[in-house]
Amino acid sequence: MAINVIKPGLSTTVQDLGRPGYYHIGIPTSGGMDTLSLAAANLLVGNAAGDAVLEAVFLGPELEFTADATVAVTGADMPPKVDGEERAGWTAFKVKKGQVLSFGFLKAGARAYIAVSGGIDVPVVLGSRSTYTLGALGGFKGRKLEAGDTLPVGARAGAAEGRSLPETLRRKPGMPAELRMLPGLYWHRITEAAGKNFFEDTWKVAPEADRIGYRFKAGRPLEFVARDQPFGAGSDPSNIVDACYPYGSVQVPGGTEPIVLHRDAVSGGGYFMLGTVVSADMDLIGQLQPHTPTRFVKVTMEQALQARHDRKAVLDAITAALV
Repeated sequence: MAINVIKPGLSTTVQDLGRPGYYHIGIPTSGGMDTLSLAAANLLVGNAAGDAVLEAVFLGPELEFTADATVAVTGADMPPKVDGEERAGWTAFKVKKGQVLSFGFLKAGARAYIAVSGGIDVPVVLGSRSTYTLGALGGFKGRKLEAGDTLPVGARAGAAEGRSLPETLRRKPGMPAELRMLPGLYWHRITEAAGKNFFEDTWKVAPEADRIGYRFKAGRPLEFVARDQPFGAGSDPSNIVDACYPYGSVQVPGGTEPIVLHRDAVSGGGYFMLGTVVSADMDLIGQLQPHTPTRFVKVTMEQALQARHDRKAVLDAITAALV
């Protein structure tokens, strides 16, 4: 089976749960920005949780099916349509040979996950089918989809039409969104007042928000503790001698606009890191639109580990509801 791309949408790529294990040589994890929604879409159609899907950002694609399939769309509220007739999100539905899947206007969220029974069957590269566009690696020819592409799909019967994930298991950002953050190794570089302001302020997602990182604006600038800059760090107090960047790390270049590094970010550089957003909240970032009010919430290591445990419990509950 194959899917013909009539319109690609704004930025639609093939993604799965990512390719861990290569970050130390500069290859990021990639994979879905909202992995809970990705896994749920797969389970709805009868796939394994980590099969490859399509991640559509802000504007959905238009896809022609060459064979019958079961489809589910999760994540952002971007209503799916089959031959112009709307279908429910977070619910499995059938698409027949020759029918066209399209999408209505985005109502909430940022990224929709389109799972097809059998999974998107592009080649596995370094253990994953995910697209890393900066490196032209994985996915469909290492890039986002274009009109005229033909996507291979694996052979699988698919789950029954109509099964749906309960609303209580559909994790979404609040308003304002709250991102739990563990202060990092360079927290001592800012003043006590600056640290207090950072967590008190309501930030807004900047237009520069993508798979590499999300920039935030509208908070108060940071104040740095005075020091003699070490050799190689440059004169800006936000600079450091190059260091490794963890997934979810929060940089503040020039002390003005925090950037949370996400799935396709580089693995090191010369900006200091204020802290790290807990892994449990990285899915939420993937659903934030520009200008969304956002608060950073200070947590301890114990609270961060509990958040990870709680997220796993949600995934277990999703699996139990759909398998």
